Amino acid sequence: MNSPDWATLQKYKGSRLPHWNCENAIYHICFRLADSIPDEKQTQWLEERKLLFYSTSFKNGRLNREEQQRLKYLFSDRIGKYLDAGYGESHLRKPEVALIVQETLKHFDGLRYYLHAWSIMPNHVHVIVEPAVGYEIKRIVHTWKSYSAHRINKNLHINGQFWGQESYDHIIRSEKEYWFQVEYVWSNPDKAGLTTCLRWRLDIDP
Repeated sequence: MNSPDWATLQKYKGSRLPHWNCENAIYHICFRLADSIPDEKQTQWLEERKLLFYSTSFKNGRLNREEQQRLKYLFSDRIGKYLDAGYGESHLRKPEVALIVQETLKHFDGLRYYLHAWSIMPNHVHVIVEPAVGYEIKRIVHTWKSYSAHRINKNLHINGQFWGQESYDHIIRSEKEYWFQVEYVWSNPDKAGLTTCLRWRLDIDP
């Protein structure tokens, strides 16, 4: 797999989450429906994570990389379990809506980016994706969300914000982690107890 060019790493802050851009990187992206997590719940989790960070830092001094990663995964795992419970309208359960998302993901595959794996859950989407040279991940995700939201709102005869404002993005740092993330995306529907789900991964064994 690719080794990210860490010299090009850029970090920018969203309204609630940090985001990353790095050349030659493969990302795990997760974006969700706007009603999949109540605002007050996400605010509560972010505050708890912040307090845990400062508490650990105060007790142990500066956090090492392992401790930082642990805090990060404590937060992301909590969100993941909540999403898998299927909170909200879960419009992506509808086959015609899931197909719109699938068509959107595949539209520029091989041109603007390269898909490695994806799964469409009832209220969120996981994608392992590698941007092509000259394309930034934030623009790719924005296009996915904007185009699919327009089509889905029209299909469902609804108005308003369809996707949540921010997406979760994670740069995959090693080959070991790459296979872990691909397997996570592929098996996510099974862990959530879904009998039918649109999903895909590269047919390559580690």
